[in-house]
Amino acid sequence: MTGSQTATTTRKALLFGLEGALASSLSEELSRCNCSATRVESENDRPRADIVFCPPVPEMLKTALVRFRGLPVVVVSRLPEVEGWLDALEDGAADYCAAPFEPVQLRWLLDTHTRVRNAYAAA
Repeated sequence: MTGSQTATTTRKALLFGLEGALASSLSEELSRCNCSATRVESENDRPRADIVFCPPVPEMLKTALVRFRGLPVVVVSRLPEVEGWLDALEDGAADYCAAPFEPVQLRWLLDTHTRVRNAYAAA
């Protein structure tokens, strides 16, 4: 590792269709996990990312899965609901998380889903 490289790489997350307060809370916690978060609102807005977070709305999840094909999409809710979690997974989400966001939980999501993606890219 050279002097200009760091031990950890900053990951990039997209917050797709999340409302203000929930997006702000998630963004703040992601930054504590060495992950930058960008809100995506416009159809033309396609920044590079490692993972996508979207609301538990089936239409939004379907749109995210198509629009960000190849990226893990995690459904984000205000309330932890087993039924919502199962519905999200059945609809194609990589995972589900709910507020309040815990750094340990977010690190696990980032490590699990971006590691899998990076392993496929290396193969």
